[in-house]
Amino acid sequence: MTSAKNLYDVIIIGGGPAGLTAAIYLARARYRVLVLEREQFGGQITITHEVVNYPGIGKTSGKLLTDTMQQQAEAFGAEFLLAEATGLDLTGDIKTVRTGRGDFRCFGVLLATGAHPRMVGFKGEEEHKGRGVAYCATCDGEFFTGKEVFVVGGGFAAAEESVFLTKFARHVTILMRSEDFTCAEAAAQPARQHEKITILPFTELLEVSGENGLDHARWKNTQTGEITEYQSQDGETFGVFVFAGYEPATDLVKGLVRLDDKGYVITDGTLKTSVEGVYAAGDVCIKPLRQVVTATGDGALAATELEKYAAMMQRKTGIHPQQLTSEKKEISSAPEEDAHESDSVFTPEMCRQLDTVFSRMARPLRLTLYLDSRPVSAELESFISSLAEMTDKLSMQVARRDASSEMAPCVQICLADGTPTGLAFHGVPGGHEFTSFVLGLYNASGPGQALDEDIRRAIEAIEHPVSMKILVSLSCTMCPDLVIAAQRMASLNPKITAEAYDLAHFEQMKKQYNVMSVPCLVMGDDRITFGKKNIQQLMEFIGR
Repeated sequence: MTSAKNLYDVIIIGGGPAGLTAAIYLARARYRVLVLEREQFGGQITITHEVVNYPGIGKTSGKLLTDTMQQQAEAFGAEFLLAEATGLDLTGDIKTVRTGRGDFRCFGVLLATGAHPRMVGFKGEEEHKGRGVAYCATCDGEFFTGKEVFVVGGGFAAAEESVFLTKFARHVTILMRSEDFTCAEAAAQPARQHEKITILPFTELLEVSGENGLDHARWKNTQTGEITEYQSQDGETFGVFVFAGYEPATDLVKGLVRLDDKGYVITDGTLKTSVEGVYAAGDVCIKPLRQVVTATGDGALAATELEKYAAMMQRKTGIHPQQLTSEKKEISSAPEEDAHESDSVFTPEMCRQLDTVFSRMARPLRLTLYLDSRPVSAELESFISSLAEMTDKLSMQVARRDASSEMAPCVQICLADGTPTGLAFHGVPGGHEFTSFVLGLYNASGPGQALDEDIRRAIEAIEHPVSMKILVSLSCTMCPDLVIAAQRMASLNPKITAEAYDLAHFEQMKKQYNVMSVPCLVMGDDRITFGKKNIQQLMEFIGR
């Protein structure tokens, strides 16, 4: 028997513009639809600070644009879940999508997983990733304040992000293989005219190196063959940001649907893949132009085809998944960023998320605070106090107001009797870490996020102490995955601890571990790795 609770007409994997548009169309047609997203709803466009070419919208940010899309979809009854799709069974009439939060079933699947930054392959790129080589200006730009920065690439991202990096860097040099930018003139011109930006055309970065960060680079002029050696002075380091295009996020479907030699999903004119009932939309597809407007068009087309497919499967099986509610929610016209101007610490969306978690918590928790004299400690106390006032599942206790600056400010998640659960956040868990903190509460209180039974047993079987420090930035979209995975492990085994640190308030840790990119995982003070990881990848790292 298939549980009605976890049965959908369509499951959309990926919450970017393509997935959100499809959710709007499907939910408006009264089909039950679930959108799964592993990082944050909105996708890559959320780190774009200014969108000026979306039809009908004069100027907006990527985040505001996709926030409105999500509100529209929710207003029509679409459901959303932050979870990583870890496996698929695409056989039969009812397909299964496996996630870290349980299995979900559906008639049709839409792949809208997008793409991720592409590595270039210059010598030292892999070795210095997180130690001078970065791929996200929003996440890592602040680490290079007052430093020289090199940007690799000549497309839209290179042009826009170079201008953004001038807010932090002393100077930005763009190394591009082409003669000029390959993006639209409107995007290229601000970079060309910026007084802090130098452009080197026909240039290929060959190598970067350094002991404690990058202090040496070598590049070649591809027309003349001239080699340039760059050596920083007086022990100063520099940064390299790579914006050289994207690779499709298709690992999930390799061997299941047909892909081209570059890994993009092959579809027909209706965006149907090689598997019946499975469609693809957005940057994961083969297409000549990857823009928000083409992604939304894909989402609309794929959704209308999936409507037909779901209707056919309902007739065939006699099963009719029902939307949880037909009540329409009003779409707020006020930007989400203005929500902090109200009296509440939490936005309406945050409150809805919290109410859902509180209702599922199996046991009460105590939030123990360690504070110092800095304003951020007062901010943390206000944040946790407001949180505890919302439910009887949480209580707050200030353990120390004179804690060391290496620890404070800190909120430690404990059982009601004060027993630590091994989960803690140093700083104020806002920004992209709000969701990871809320999931930490849920996992610590039980029953927690669903896990594959073999993985659960493997975590519980760890007999040696495992100490994980996760160094994050609240603006980073990649950090929450690692925090959530580490916290889930700590919630299952008392020998494991997972403590997240907002590096904005722990400068000494940034220096101690030479961190120039987030997320950074420090295990036992001597093992360091960078980048997002799921539980399986964490287990592999622990076992090395």
